[in-house]
Amino acid sequence: MPHEKFHYATLEALKEAAVEQGVKLTFGADMACLCRPLKAGTLHIPNRLAVQPMEGTDGTEGGAPGELTSRRYDRFARGGAGLIWFEAVSTAPEARASAHQLYLTEDNVSDFARMLDRAREAGMKANGYAPVFVMQATHSGRYAKPDGTPHPLIAWHNEVLEEGLENLPFKVLTDDELKGYAERFGETAYLAEKAGFDAVDVKCSHRYLASELMSAYLRPGRYGGTFENRVRFLTEAVEAVKAACSLPVGCRMNAYDGFPWPWGFGVNEGEGVTPDLTEGKKLAARMRSLGVSILNVTIGNPYKNPHVNRPYDLGNYVPPEHPLVGLSRLMDCAAEIQAAVPDVPVIGSGFSYPRAFAANLAAGMVGEGRVAMAGFGRMAFADPDFANEIMKTGRIDPARVCLTCGQCAVLLRHGQCAGCVVRDREVYQPYREA
Repeated sequence: MPHEKFHYATLEALKEAAVEQGVKLTFGADMACLCRPLKAGTLHIPNRLAVQPMEGTDGTEGGAPGELTSRRYDRFARGGAGLIWFEAVSTAPEARASAHQLYLTEDNVSDFARMLDRAREAGMKANGYAPVFVMQATHSGRYAKPDGTPHPLIAWHNEVLEEGLENLPFKVLTDDELKGYAERFGETAYLAEKAGFDAVDVKCSHRYLASELMSAYLRPGRYGGTFENRVRFLTEAVEAVKAACSLPVGCRMNAYDGFPWPWGFGVNEGEGVTPDLTEGKKLAARMRSLGVSILNVTIGNPYKNPHVNRPYDLGNYVPPEHPLVGLSRLMDCAAEIQAAVPDVPVIGSGFSYPRAFAANLAAGMVGEGRVAMAGFGRMAFADPDFANEIMKTGRIDPARVCLTCGQCAVLLRHGQCAGCVVRDREVYQPYREA
C-alpha cells in the first residue's frame, strides 16, 4: 500500500484514523498531569516531559562538547522539559559512533562541567528550575566508526543486520573483552559525577553493544545463549557504575527489536516479528533488582527498521505498515513495561510523530498511568520549547513541530552536525549541503 503521510487537521480526525487502523492510542485533553513533578529514586524531576537522547555529532575530536553541543543543551534547558536524557557519550575511544561523538575523559571533564553549568543557568533564568541531566554511557558496538569509517565490534554475527555489509572488518568480541568493556562504564560514570551530571544511563537500546547482546542467542560462552548470560554484560555494566559513583542509574532499553529470532530481541522462535515482551519484562525486573531508578523504553533500530523506532513521513524506504500502527506499538511496549515494574518510572518514546497532537498523546499516556513520562527526540531538535508550549498553552506550536522528514538522522548517519534543517535551517542546512 502507498505510504500515508501525516495529514490530520484535527485531533478527532487522528482518533478516527487510529480506529480505522484497528489500534488504540490514548489521548488526553488535560495537561495538568504533565506539569506534576516526579520522584525517581533520589531524582526529583520538575515535570513529566523529557528530551530524549539525540546525538548532534558536534563534539571535538577529543570528545569534548563543541559550540553547537552547548547551544543545543542551552535551548533544551530553556525549553522547560523536566528531564534531559543527554545524548550518547562513548565509554571507549574505539567504541565511538563517529569521530565527533562525545567521549568523557579526565582531560575534558571540565568542558562538560561548564556546559552543564551554563545549561542549568539558562533553565533557571527561563523557568525557575534546572532540568535533571541523565548522561547516556554507551558502547556503539557494531556501529563503531571512531575515525569516520566502520570498525564494527560485535557480540555475534547477525545475517539481517549484515546483509550487504559482508566486507566490513567485523570483530567478534571475546568474553574477556566484553568484561573489560563492562568495567569501562564505571570509569565513565566516575567522570560523569565529576562533571556534574545528575544520573547515568547504561544504554541498552537500538542494537548497540549491550542491546545486541540481549539477542545473542547463538553466541557461545558466558555472554550468550540463556537469558542470564545475555543480560550479563548489562548487569556487569550497571554494577560497575554503582561501584564507581554515587549517582542514580537509569537504563534506556529496547523492549523489542523488530527482527525475527534469533536476530532480534522481544520475539519468539518461529513467530516472525510478532512482539513478545516476556524477556523485556524480565529485563526491566532485573534492572529494578539492581537499583535502577528510571527506565527509558524504546524499540526497533534506527539504522535498519526506523519505521519501528520512529514512524515517519519521509525515509529511505516505504514502510510496510501505517505509521499509526507503529506509533501504537511504541506506546503499547512502553506501557507493558511500566505495568510490569509499576514502582520504577518509565519514559515512553516516539511521541513526536503526532506533531501538535503529541501533547494530547502525552497527556493521555501519563494521565492514565501507562507511562510516567513522555519523551520527545526529533521534536526537541525542531522545537526546543515544546515542553513550555505544552504546559502553558496545552499544545505544541503547529508552526514549529517536527515534520518527521528524517533529515536530522541523515546528517547523523553521514557524520555531519545534526539538527533540524527545517526549523533551524540557518544553522543546519549548510551541513546538509556539505
